[in-house]
Amino acid sequence: MEGIFDFLGEISWWMWILIILALITLRDIFFNKKHIILHNFPVVGHLRYLLESIGPELRQYIVAGNREELPFNRVERSWVYASSKNENNYEGFGTDQDIYEVNYIFINNALIPFKVPDNHYYNKDPYFLACAKVMGDFNKRKRPYRPASVINVSAMSFGSLSARAIEALNQGCKKAYAYHNTGEGGLSPYHQKGADVVFQIGTGYFGIRNDDGSFSMEKLVRLTQDFPQIRAIEIKLSQGAKPGKGGVLPASKITREISEIRHVPMGKDVLSPPNHSTFGNMQEMVDFIEEIAHETGLPVGIKAAIGKLDEWKELADIMKKTNRGPDFIQIDGGEGGTGAAPPSFADHVALPWVYGFTDVYKIFQEKALTERIVFIGSGKLGFPAKAAMAFAMGADVINVAREAMLSIGCIQAQSCHTNTCPTGIATQNRWLQAGVNVKDKTERVNYYFTNFRKELLEITHACGYEHPCQFTMDDVEINLGDRFIAKTLAQTFTYHKTKVPFDTTETLLGCPNLGGSYRKGEETEVKEVETEETSVEDKKA
Repeated sequence: MEGIFDFLGEISWWMWILIILALITLRDIFFNKKHIILHNFPVVGHLRYLLESIGPELRQYIVAGNREELPFNRVERSWVYASSKNENNYEGFGTDQDIYEVNYIFINNALIPFKVPDNHYYNKDPYFLACAKVMGDFNKRKRPYRPASVINVSAMSFGSLSARAIEALNQGCKKAYAYHNTGEGGLSPYHQKGADVVFQIGTGYFGIRNDDGSFSMEKLVRLTQDFPQIRAIEIKLSQGAKPGKGGVLPASKITREISEIRHVPMGKDVLSPPNHSTFGNMQEMVDFIEEIAHETGLPVGIKAAIGKLDEWKELADIMKKTNRGPDFIQIDGGEGGTGAAPPSFADHVALPWVYGFTDVYKIFQEKALTERIVFIGSGKLGFPAKAAMAFAMGADVINVAREAMLSIGCIQAQSCHTNTCPTGIATQNRWLQAGVNVKDKTERVNYYFTNFRKELLEITHACGYEHPCQFTMDDVEINLGDRFIAKTLAQTFTYHKTKVPFDTTETLLGCPNLGGSYRKGEETEVKEVETEETSVEDKKA
């Protein structure tokens, strides 16, 4: 035995490399039955698979230009990163955008901007920007709700996101006076850190289901009574990433904690079907909405990605005839993406937000229903210029998901569905989650939201308005191509949004239904950023 060890010890390091390569070659040629490249090009073929595996990272950091990446390019991500760190988010030397590209947005500024009076609340708190409408006001719900922020966190479930990520988002929403949508995974302890909550009901009825998976009104009512921070309820009909498709929560991902929160068994795959079992048509859905609103006293709305319009017309007809129906409607663009989905769904099913929203808004406008509905937009709208466009089209509130993830450190690795998210945000891996510093990420969510609102207000004032609800379809133009160059939204989509009743910002501040913990005299904890002559591209994520 000693002779063998002596012989092995006399082999130099470079000979060991040759031996290993020879063994790999033999395995590739004689034992590999699956990969043609490895069989035909032993050893070297492994380099090809290595480069392929790190291809996205190479393109993201080395090959792709600042404006080339999708779903969010480097400049967009850098703006979110800088804003969430409360750093300089400016860019210098003019825009590097192709301002003649199709669908490019132009905002028409006023010759004389809106002048903030000396006694205006904006001078005390330039970050206050509440929704101009009240959810549930028309239908006389017992607990109507005015969101204290026009930008909020869209539906992302605990289970899809890690506990630390959910907790950071909730605490950040609390500081920014925004609401936090639970997603269909139920109300977890990490959603209970002080922010207003919109509880989402999905097709699996997680957290409010009976043992057979059916909906339990008793559990929902008890939940809303036990947790008064639940200010509204959202029924998810579909989502942008995979409209009309259900999902599976594999048994391997169901921890005891998730099992208890969702009211699902351990050790079994849990199905989230594509359809609701409580209703099968528009009339039954309206009845379901009214039943929930009556039992809980809360505003109730729906969320959907947009495709066929016949059922939307039917819903509008029912609402017009009966004065019943949803208090808010969230339109999710087909470009949405926090939910894992087959490429055929993610790429082709459901309209992009700008088309889906205009189609639905016009249907309700024709029936004179827009004033009673709070319209929520979601789908890559987490940037002030895009938000201004959305408000001009008729949106009252913006919900963000991926942009909120970017604010707490997401690097767009696009591995949300693999449970290997390197930042610990979209994974249940405890080791990866450990890197999420909740205290730090809480501040980043707060800064992102407050700086977003401040910049949106600055754009609003530049256009001569006090509140973004005053934007009109003539205030924004969009490039249609070489022939027409640019047209206003009104010319492009052939409608003018319904004027939103608005008095003053002080009126919103004094509203008894204002959400969050906003109190008169309480200012958002954000320090003013000193602008330096550095561009946003120079900011590191």
